[in-house]
Amino acid sequence: MDSAINKEEILANFQQITAMDIAGSIHLLESTGWDLEAAIHLSLDGGHESDTKVLNHNFPEAPPPEIIAGTSRETYLNFNVRFKNSLFRLNLSDQKTIGDLKQNIMKRTSVPVCRQNIRGLLNFTMNDLQNDSIVLRSLNLPVENNVELNDLSNEGFPVDMPLLSPLNSELSYQLRIYYTNEDRHLNLNFPATKTLIDIKNDLNAVLKIPVRFQKWEGWPTNVSNATKLNEMGIEPIHSLKLTCTSNEGSSSRISIDNAPVEIHDSDSDSVEEFEDAHADDDIFTETVHHNRLKLLIEDKIEDEILGSLQFVNNYKERYGNGPSFFEGSLEDAMKTAYTSKSAKDRKLLAVYLHHDNSVLSNVFCGQLLGNDNIIKLLNENYILFGWDLTCESNKNMFLSSLTACVADSASLQIRNLPINQFPIIIIIRKYRSICEVADIIHGNINGDELYIHLMMNSDAFNEQMKVEIREENERAAREVLLNEQKQAYQESLLADMAKEEEKLRIEKMIETERQKQEYERMQVEAKKEAERKNAENSLPPEPLHGDAQKITKIRFRKPTGEFIERKFTVDTQLKILFNYATANGFSPTEFKIISSFPRRDLTLLDPNDTLKKLNLVPQETLILEER
Repeated sequence: MDSAINKEEILANFQQITAMDIAGSIHLLESTGWDLEAAIHLSLDGGHESDTKVLNHNFPEAPPPEIIAGTSRETYLNFNVRFKNSLFRLNLSDQKTIGDLKQNIMKRTSVPVCRQNIRGLLNFTMNDLQNDSIVLRSLNLPVENNVELNDLSNEGFPVDMPLLSPLNSELSYQLRIYYTNEDRHLNLNFPATKTLIDIKNDLNAVLKIPVRFQKWEGWPTNVSNATKLNEMGIEPIHSLKLTCTSNEGSSSRISIDNAPVEIHDSDSDSVEEFEDAHADDDIFTETVHHNRLKLLIEDKIEDEILGSLQFVNNYKERYGNGPSFFEGSLEDAMKTAYTSKSAKDRKLLAVYLHHDNSVLSNVFCGQLLGNDNIIKLLNENYILFGWDLTCESNKNMFLSSLTACVADSASLQIRNLPINQFPIIIIIRKYRSICEVADIIHGNINGDELYIHLMMNSDAFNEQMKVEIREENERAAREVLLNEQKQAYQESLLADMAKEEEKLRIEKMIETERQKQEYERMQVEAKKEAERKNAENSLPPEPLHGDAQKITKIRFRKPTGEFIERKFTVDTQLKILFNYATANGFSPTEFKIISSFPRRDLTLLDPNDTLKKLNLVPQETLILEER
């Protein structure tokens, strides 16, 4: 099963890169012993079959036009442009013009508009090509458009452009096959003339699943083994499910006229002949589940450091040779990269983000990150942090950490990336305390391009560090010179500094004490004011009229000789008298309240006694005396 999985991944990655159909892809891969890089180089050198078709890459489909209240909304069209053995994608609104399309192509290829020869667009004539003002919507283009671009000379001939097969000369079908046993997706391209039995045999060549063990879901009900793709009535992009029903044991079960029959290993040849002859009966079946590939980080990991350790161990176990990944959190990796005291010891931070559902992941890890030159470049110039985004919970944990360490804009760049752009490497740069994403390297790249990307970022960072290293060296040189010039005055300088420091210390101590006293004074004043307010608010209304027998007038003589007076009822308690004194700024805690005859300190008496009981009627003069 391992060899089948390996070939399936190699085939998918080869088609993704070279745009060949499955027959040509298998032919080249088998001729190179399933060596992916050798097959790619062979295809670029013209070693592919003449009937090679262009692959509709696994890009997300643009949404169909939406109709609301009879008015068509803006729709986005996808243009898959083939140019010089490479394929790139443009996404434009159908409200844009042909001129806009040409301008976007020029930005991606540097081919001037006047030299662009575009072929392959449906409903697109040479007259349309000359009129840049025509709106794309008026051409009724489909959502997905495959086009071929030639760079013409001034005489109208191609410039350094290999001859390509005309696009759309024969309809090509992309079968999106979900292989349930391994929980994997295959996007394979087939010519329109392929029959169902041809496709089954091709899948056997790739996955090593004999036809007798292939169970399919998704084919039309009226097809047979001899039916061609263009006779089935399916769309150019069609989804299917494939299950291998082999138990890898001593027997297999088939059904003849609804009667189960057990066939042992010795009968395997006859079983294959029987089931190949009756493959029509195997189109719709139940799913048989097998254990999927072990994740690099288990689902719903609760600790970032533990997830990092799992990633490092599982990556080594799965891919073997590779660069050295940092073991710890993203924040720790960033500190290790950028907080070295000397600028010459600092490194760039590279974050590798893996996704098992991307067909590019295995070839990226096995071929690119396993390359000795790339490993050396990463280990010497980068701190490499790795994380697996296959599980949504782990993706959210990483994005939260990225937001905290870099910026919210950085996590937004990653959050909405489609799976087919993974794996990616994020280059994070820090300069003058500012962190930012310097580069994002996508998985659809070859080894040379990856090396160039990493080297360019490293060179740019080293140039940046040269400035800081030069500044550090200049500072060090100035310090040495300063020490040499002032060596004779060092002792006096230290003495002066000590005196100044002592002076500042004393001044600071005095200022601190003054502030402390001022604060305490303000606290006391605030407390007094609060007590005065409370006392004032607790005073009963002054009795201005009434029975003279029930009213007494109390006069207070202040320490300054001035008087204050107020009337009270004779049954007023002594504590009300204290509150009146407090309300006027003479708290019993600071002042004695002395009666003249007999002389006594009223603050020592029971505060609940009434004025009548204390014989402070019908009037009395009390003396306020500071304690």
